[in-house]
Order: sequence, then C-alpha cells, then structure tokens
Amino acid sequence: MRARRWLFSGAALLCAVVFSVPVRAQKAPLRDSLPAAGERDRRVHRGYEGWERLTPTHVKLQFAGGIGLLSGGFGWDYGRKCRWETDLLVGWVPRFDSRSAHATVTLKQNYVPWSIACGDRIAVEPLTCAVYLSVITGQEFWTRVPERYPTRDYYPMPTKLRAYCSVGQRFVWRFAEERRLRSLTAYYELCTCDYYLVSKLNNRSLALSDVFSLALGLKLQLF
Repeated sequence: MRARRWLFSGAALLCAVVFSVPVRAQKAPLRDSLPAAGERDRRVHRGYEGWERLTPTHVKLQFAGGIGLLSGGFGWDYGRKCRWETDLLVGWVPRFDSRSAHATVTLKQNYVPWSIACGDRIAVEPLTCAVYLSVITGQEFWTRVPERYPTRDYYPMPTKLRAYCSVGQRFVWRFAEERRLRSLTAYYELCTCDYYLVSKLNNRSLALSDVFSLALGLKLQLF
C-alpha cells in the first residue's frame, strides 16, 4: 500500500507539471537570447526568468537502470549552456519474488558537457555523466544491519539506500519555435551501483553484465 501511495503521488505530480508548465511557457515572451547562427551548442531557455526558475524545465520517463522497471519525474537544467541537471524520480519495482511491489525515490545529478547541432532540428549529446542516490520502500530493506545477522560484517552495506553512477548518450529532436514544448530527447545510460562495484572488486570473475545495467529514457523539454 505504501508503494502504491508513492506511485500515485508521483504520477499526479508529474501530470501536474506536464499540463501546467507548457501553458505558462506559451504565455512567456521570448526574452532569452537565441544562439548565434552556426553555433553548434544551441541549448538556451525560452521565457524562463524570475520566479519561473522554480518551475521544472523538463520531465523524464525511464525504463530500467536500477531504480525500478519504470520511473518518471521532473527536473531542472541550469548553468552555462544548461550543462547541469537535477532530477527527482519516482520508480516502480514489480513484485517478482517478494510479497509486494515497491517504490523508489531517486535524486539524480547529471552533467552534459556538449550538445552538437546536426541541422535545425536534430542534436547529439555524445556524453552524459550522472551520480544519484535511490531509496526503496519496504520493511525488508534496511539502513542498519538487523539483529538477526550474527555480525555487522555479514552484510555490511545497507539495502534500502543505493549510490549509483552512469554514463550515456542522448539524441535530441527540436520542435518548431511556435510549439509550446521545446524538444524531445531519447537517451541511454550504462549504470552501476556501490554494491555491484564492491562485488566486482571482491570477485574479479564476476561478468561485466552482472555489474552494469542499461537504462533507456525520454526527456521532454518544457522551457
């Protein structure tokens, strides 16, 4: 039940962002300077000033990647050429062999150093890097070793909280200037977490496919 509440709350918040922000963006004037002709990196915000900067600049939907079979949320990009992104995601983990499904909450920090325009509508972002923390719901997960284990060395790492890192690439399709929304981005990432890295160090025979996982996602740019 707790996982369902998390998922319903996250879905409702995501829908509110998607349906309210584009209308606000449409009313805002085009106050940001446009990229110079021939400039390869064309990432700029459109009509995004003052208190509007508290509004998320994008929404994301992701498949797999260690934070749930399916996750979604919103975030903000900022800094020079919008190279930095901070995302808040809520994920869904199916029941599988456990008693119930679970929800995850993830705080993710991305860095996208380059965006290369390939014509008026298409851009390629050849490298993305990210670090993130994810928490999973459920009483069977813990941050401190339960007393049922003989020693703390039996299972020294918490199961409720995981630290992740990832690298990947993105492919951007820009909408026409008169559209409410800015662009749609498809991306992939190779991800791993602290537990898998420690396992690899302790067991060199562990296959890389057991250490890294693949995430696929979509990003809808609002501003």
